[in-house]
Amino acid sequence: MEDRKIRIKPIPEYKIENVKKIAERMKSSKTFLIASTKGLPASQFQSIKSKLRGKAKIIVAKKSIVLRALKESEKGSLISLKDKIDANVALIFSELDAFELAGILTDSQSPSKAKVGDIAPEDIIVEEGPTELMPGPAISELGAVGLKVVVEGGKLAIKKGRTIAKKGEIIENKVVNVLGKLKIFPMRVGFIPVAAYDAVADEVYTEIKIDKKGALEELRRAIGKAFGFAVSVGYFTTETVKFFIAKAGLEEKALEAKIGSEKTDGSGEGENGGSSEEKKDKPEGAEELKVEEEKKDE
Repeated sequence: MEDRKIRIKPIPEYKIENVKKIAERMKSSKTFLIASTKGLPASQFQSIKSKLRGKAKIIVAKKSIVLRALKESEKGSLISLKDKIDANVALIFSELDAFELAGILTDSQSPSKAKVGDIAPEDIIVEEGPTELMPGPAISELGAVGLKVVVEGGKLAIKKGRTIAKKGEIIENKVVNVLGKLKIFPMRVGFIPVAAYDAVADEVYTEIKIDKKGALEELRRAIGKAFGFAVSVGYFTTETVKFFIAKAGLEEKALEAKIGSEKTDGSGEGENGGSSEEKKDKPEGAEELKVEEEKKDE
């Protein structure tokens, strides 16, 4: 039988009070978001806090207090967030939608240099093109991460782009050196959304990071595909009707040109004047009869 540790020293009253306050906010707020503050300078923390004034309440507490508050909240869905709590998190409570709040936090982030041991947030890609680096030791440093270079105009140029660190990988020292020389800042400093709880939907969201640029690009691609599909199936909307009208206009012109061409081809005259249609309608011997009548008159 395992020996259980017995706490002899009583829990301070202020800690008990903090747990109650946080638990109450967890139950009463529309959105409860957990954000990582790892590596966040105090000055930037205060700056973001000012931007959120009136929109959200930020609380920073020890891991043990947050875990106790989650348990005391008596909300089953919230308990699933306990694995997202570590020593460098801030608790954000708001009446804003979880994804709207995450978007505000993302906009408040700023680029930062990578350090040895950092985890790549996305694939880190070095694009081909000129650099400001002079030939020398930099050639071997760039080559160490698989980059091929050439000398152009007295400076190094990347011959072919390459991914030098994949998303989720630990960034090595040689990669950090290259990123520093090329002035590439792959990390983001700020409140990094980790997970959120939506009290209205009673849902926990763990994929809460917002990539506005990527989302906008994806939306543009989806709109392009949707328009093409709507046109192909003949589906009329405000957007597609203009296309169908323009198409009908072109088809009308093409049809008019074809009809006009056929009329021209069928209107030629016969050898002795008059149309071929007129000669078809005359009975046989009509010409000879007309000549005989003219001779009698003479």
